[in-house]
Amino acid sequence: MTEPSNSFADLNAVTVQFSHVAYQMEPRFAARETGIDSSRSWQTRDAAETAARIPDADVLVVSGLWKNSLLEIAPRLKFIQSIGAGYDQFPLDELRKRGIRLASARGVNSNAVSEHAMSMVLALSRHIHTGRDNQRKHLWRGMISDLSKREDELGGKTMLIVGLGIIGSRLARLAKAFDMRVIATKRDMSVAGTAADEVHPPSAVPELLPRADFVTLTCPLTPETADIINARTLGLMKPSSYLVNVARGGCVDEPALIAALRNGGIAGAAIDHFKAEPLPADSPFWDFENVIITPHTGGETRMYEDNVIDILLENLGRLSLGDSELLNQVV
Repeated sequence: MTEPSNSFADLNAVTVQFSHVAYQMEPRFAARETGIDSSRSWQTRDAAETAARIPDADVLVVSGLWKNSLLEIAPRLKFIQSIGAGYDQFPLDELRKRGIRLASARGVNSNAVSEHAMSMVLALSRHIHTGRDNQRKHLWRGMISDLSKREDELGGKTMLIVGLGIIGSRLARLAKAFDMRVIATKRDMSVAGTAADEVHPPSAVPELLPRADFVTLTCPLTPETADIINARTLGLMKPSSYLVNVARGGCVDEPALIAALRNGGIAGAAIDHFKAEPLPADSPFWDFENVIITPHTGGETRMYEDNVIDILLENLGRLSLGDSELLNQVV
């Protein structure tokens, strides 16, 4: 086995391992005709195969198949390109100690996730989920007299976006197209942009929650956002409001959300990510009529592989030139 290389000057000598259970990363990489020797790249589909092949990899393109134990059997590894926007699964201090660079795929699925969030808002407002439930029962629902239980319109409603980054900003523009008022929080207020009507620091979440008809999470999972939706913050939401989570499951205190759904603390929720995945079959979330569940597919798109490869190729180019700054650099 060759020793780790300290240079990416000759990209044709670099080995690239793509590790994902479903995505067609290596075939799409080979089809790009980048000039990089694709015969030195390969794809792994499970944990065992990933561990077996990683000793020969200079570059690892990975997300869900990452295990910290791989570091002990990856002597050549110099660069990790995350397939996802999140990077909380990687041991950043250990990567720094070993001189292994890491870049995220931030922005790769901004269109998909923002559109997914907006589709959830529309589905909750128009009762698309209960319509599908009734379709399966062959039930033609009658007209509703109770205004609180009837379908609604989005115009004039307020959306709170927690995390006005790339995804949150596009979601804000989509919401504005439906004549919604958009209030948002953002860590760096100096680059807040104009997508939302109001932008506040994260500390303002408690005072903004009572104003929101839809609370949408598009924030990264950090110590500050862990369980940001909890018993206290759920208690600040309107009973008529909805929670939409297209961020990490760790942003929500799930037992507190279950309690709020059971006691009518909020009107409903749409959730794309849970703390434990796959969601256990005995989870109470499955049985709520007012909950929409998608299986962590908010970022799924037919363009995903090519979007990640765009970032990978940019970063390989920068590494080959000796640039110190990577696109979406983490380490």
